Amino acid sequence: MEVLTGGVELSHADLALLGELAKGVTVDRVGRRLDISGRTVRRRLRGICDRIGVATAIEAVAWAARRHLI
Repeated sequence: MEVLTGGVELSHADLALLGELAKGVTVDRVGRRLDISGRTVRRRLRGICDRIGVATAIEAVAWAARRHLI
């Protein structure tokens, strides 16, 4: 299932990833919690940043928080 906001599609898994980062969880621990590697988390995070048009994970978290998605 996808969430469409401002012309950008994010999956619930993408939002879960951003939500964990917003709580201060490290990338490697997010990977363990989601049962994926830290490298996969970084790759997915890069894809999220590209889709929403931001440069960093912090900006992605702020973007999602401002839209009350996380």
